[in-house]
Amino acid sequence: MTPRIRTIETRSILTPTKIPRADYAANPYIGCTHACRYCYACFMKRFTHHPEPWGGFLDIKYWPPLKNPDRYKGKHIILSTVTDPYPPQEVKFGRTRALLSELRDSGAIITLLTKSHLVLHDLDLLKQLEHVSVAFSINTLDETFKRQMEVTPPIQARLRAMRELRQAGVHTAVFISPIFPGITDVFAIADAINGISDEVWIENLNLRGSHRSEILRFIAKRYPELVPLYHQIYTLKDRSYWQLLAAEFKTYTARLNLPLINYFYHEEIRQS
Repeated sequence: MTPRIRTIETRSILTPTKIPRADYAANPYIGCTHACRYCYACFMKRFTHHPEPWGGFLDIKYWPPLKNPDRYKGKHIILSTVTDPYPPQEVKFGRTRALLSELRDSGAIITLLTKSHLVLHDLDLLKQLEHVSVAFSINTLDETFKRQMEVTPPIQARLRAMRELRQAGVHTAVFISPIFPGITDVFAIADAINGISDEVWIENLNLRGSHRSEILRFIAKRYPELVPLYHQIYTLKDRSYWQLLAAEFKTYTARLNLPLINYFYHEEIRQS
């Protein structure tokens, strides 16, 4: 499927957010051509009214220059919350690079959350930013499973990019999200990023909205042996799987001297 691409004008690029550990969110694009089947951000279609399926469109944002970037000094800005700052189209349009250039001397604390190695195209800028972290979203080391779930760069490309960034002095993190019960091997991922990531974040798979039934059908077809577990978690609302995993992974990452941030039950964290 060839995504529909268009350019749009927006009034601003930075939006106050209640997301944990962030003051502002920046989304240089609307939509995302990574087309992740589990993506919670598909809810955006309720507001944008795109007729294309999620993953089938991308709006390229252009915004007025930031007024007084110094006002964001010490503020935490996350790129991005409902898109990826490095879709393939970033190579041509450079909207994430444009925003990083505007924030270069602002003193803002910037976190880039991506599934792409294309962040390396901005390594020159990243090294000039005073406070920046790049978090790579990885929820499997299995390319077959990845291809069933999303249209993203290879996992090994992300790991190589993480290594190169850290060697260049850029703070790195891995975001193991979403964790698919019985499928995502968080311990194997921790081993793979040990020494190239400064910290690890985890978030459980939340099934809500239009992708809930799709994911459950996928599990029933591809992993029928996991159907009872998914019924336990997502129908009976039993949290014991997550509680045990969180405890075991906390012990495991502590042995690796790898700082862990737990975003399980994200909605409850945000409300608090």
